[in-house]
Amino acid sequence: MLGNYYYHEIVRKTIIAFGTLFNDNHIRHQDKNGNDISDMKVPLAYGPSQKFLSRLTQQADLNKPIQITMPRMSFEMTSISYDSTRKSSLIQTFKTCDDGSKVKKVFMPVPYNIGFELNILSKLNDDSLQILEQILPYFQPHFNLTIDLIDSIGEKRDIPIILESIGFQDDYEGNFDTRRALIHTLQFTAKTYLFGPVADSSDGLIRKVQVDMYTSTDVKTAKREVRYTVTPTSKVDRNDDGVINEEDHKLLMPGDDFGFSETTEFFADSKNFSPTRKIDI
Repeated sequence: MLGNYYYHEIVRKTIIAFGTLFNDNHIRHQDKNGNDISDMKVPLAYGPSQKFLSRLTQQADLNKPIQITMPRMSFEMTSISYDSTRKSSLIQTFKTCDDGSKVKKVFMPVPYNIGFELNILSKLNDDSLQILEQILPYFQPHFNLTIDLIDSIGEKRDIPIILESIGFQDDYEGNFDTRRALIHTLQFTAKTYLFGPVADSSDGLIRKVQVDMYTSTDVKTAKREVRYTVTPTSKVDRNDDGVINEEDHKLLMPGDDFGFSETTEFFADSKNFSPTRKIDI
């Protein structure tokens, strides 16, 4: 089991998706007449807030043309933990297809919670409030993100991003040369899934679905009375023989456009279908 290399980049994709939520926030300043005099896109970077606060304290000359721009936002992953409330069967698998015609098999994903911290740093309280009001209405308390977790099989899932808490800190101590830093800290949890390796499946495609129906509620003695069968049918002549028939249906591959053939049969012979022998007995 261990030692079989694979890397789906799921945690990386979750981090990128989380950051993308907050990379287009703006603040505006107005004059006394209510006219907009500036529109600034708030910078966003990955890293702890202490990193940017250290840059502020180390910048002794406040008149230098190059300084840390405020307001700004930073985010980082703070934790990763197993979520037992979303646990599924350990041995259950599901099948899918890759970009070509191969059938792939993968075990059910393992649920994990990833913690994130978003920091809003500003020197003006109104700047912080503008940013907060562009974020908070979307979390009630969660916001769903659709992430392509495994590119090779097109496995996309909705990942809830839950707002857990909001904190506030005002670092305005010291002399008049110290730059003020208002910090709003938002804690989030992303409920994502981690997948194991994707393997080739030898079972092939499902080309027939059969459902037997009963009127008796006794599962031991009940006999099938109605059978509903569905098979895929080709819409085009795939073997170029001039007709669309059973041979064309057998050539259907994943991703092809196809229809369905449905049949309903009624029985009164008190038999049941044997999955192992593939006959009614």
